[in-house]
Amino acid sequence: MTWAAIILTLVTLQRLGELVLSRRNTQRLLERGAIEIGAGHYPMLVALHAAWLITLWIFGWDRQVYWPALTAFAVLQGLRVWVLASLGSRWTTRIIVLPGAPLVAAGPYRYVSHPNYAIVTGEIAVLPLALNLPLLALLFSVLNAIVLVIRIRAETRALAALKAPLAGAP
Repeated sequence: MTWAAIILTLVTLQRLGELVLSRRNTQRLLERGAIEIGAGHYPMLVALHAAWLITLWIFGWDRQVYWPALTAFAVLQGLRVWVLASLGSRWTTRIIVLPGAPLVAAGPYRYVSHPNYAIVTGEIAVLPLALNLPLLALLFSVLNAIVLVIRIRAETRALAALKAPLAGAP
């Protein structure tokens, strides 16, 4: 087994584990009265990430690893864990808002509005570079940027709508 195949196996297992965690957190949030926003674009997000991973497997499983880029990817994984830990049971892959719950302002959310999206943007670019696939890094970075414009707009509107009733409160 090549280093690239080992790395892709670990990333695939990580992503599958995150989907299980997300589904569990989503179900629990919905049971507490949370609502989902932007469900219409969610299949596009899933398709993008699945295509990214499948394409990396097709073209990258036997490639030489560029270790500096892999090191950057490992740093991004540490930041990803920080985001997941900061959001705790509120972390999902969907936009789920819990009316009345305060926005998370701990961890990386103290410094950046959408740290998870920044991290994912880095991952989508850096992992293909670690496998010496710069054109895939460029292609999926552009596609991810398009999807994130849609997603961040939907999330920003949802969070603003939650805050609006509180703005006029005494």
